[in-house]
Amino acid sequence: MKKVVLSVVAALAISATSAFAADMPVKAAKVAPAPPPSPWDLAFGSALMNDYVFRGITQSGHHPSVAAYFEPRYNINDSWQLYAGISGESIKFANNAAAEIDFYGGVRPTFGPLALDIGIWEYWYPGGSCYGTNFAAMALPSDCNPFGLISQNVVKKDVSFFEVYLKATYTLGDFAFGPTFYYTPNYANTGADGEYLSGIAKYTAPSSMALFNGAVGWYVSGEFGRQWLGTSDAFYGVVPAGAATGPFLLGIPEPDYNTWNIGLGFTWKVFTLDLRYTDTDLSKTACSALTSDPGATLGGTPTSINPAGSRSNWCSPSFVAKLSADLTLGSLK
Repeated sequence: MKKVVLSVVAALAISATSAFAADMPVKAAKVAPAPPPSPWDLAFGSALMNDYVFRGITQSGHHPSVAAYFEPRYNINDSWQLYAGISGESIKFANNAAAEIDFYGGVRPTFGPLALDIGIWEYWYPGGSCYGTNFAAMALPSDCNPFGLISQNVVKKDVSFFEVYLKATYTLGDFAFGPTFYYTPNYANTGADGEYLSGIAKYTAPSSMALFNGAVGWYVSGEFGRQWLGTSDAFYGVVPAGAATGPFLLGIPEPDYNTWNIGLGFTWKVFTLDLRYTDTDLSKTACSALTSDPGATLGGTPTSINPAGSRSNWCSPSFVAKLSADLTLGSLK
């Protein structure tokens, strides 16, 4: 009898213990914290355009151009980003350079709605060749054609140069605007210093105004800029029209000019189609003197910096259609 009682008591004890254990909270397993996001990112993209225009002047002879870029980025924190990059464009230059290769880098700090971009940009034009005229024969290097073109335009083999820049963008709702400033001590290796100042404004339509059931965004943007240029070196020196000698044998005062553009853009996923009108106030004769266009034709009124009166359309109005794709590694994750 005692054995039976003890067995019942033991069974009741085990049952009670099991029930108590089931009611106890189970300790959660420890989960390792998620690793912090990498401060590194990479932006890259490509573009196809019917004309490559830089500050109102075609860089591709009003012919189509392709471009691509590769830009590593390092985010110090949410407000400071370091970056460096390389880009390339196909061109048609006065010196027949094979392409434009750009090396650049800088820092992008943000302060609330204000974003800054401070850096340096190197424009490299490999594969160029030199040609000149007898007017500047005293300054021509030994590998330069001393006879040049009927337009009397001249150009150096190497027209590479660098600029330092500061950009500021203030965003207010759907609007963004701000100035840009570039400086170079040697514009296009002419010996002339240069400053470029512009104002840019952009309106980006909110998602409620997107097209095709919200799939396609759009924006409108424009820019007005002023390019100031100093005096070139003796390579580009000329004798003014109607003078046996003149003040420009040691270099010409490169023409200053205004430029502007306005455009409409459409965005879909990583693609952007930008349709833009661009122009300058440079005359065709001033354009010929500034660009050394080898295809410049005679027939213009001679000027002090263009005694032949050659004319170029490289600074004429242009409509640019550009299709580009832009991605970052962060957006692909």
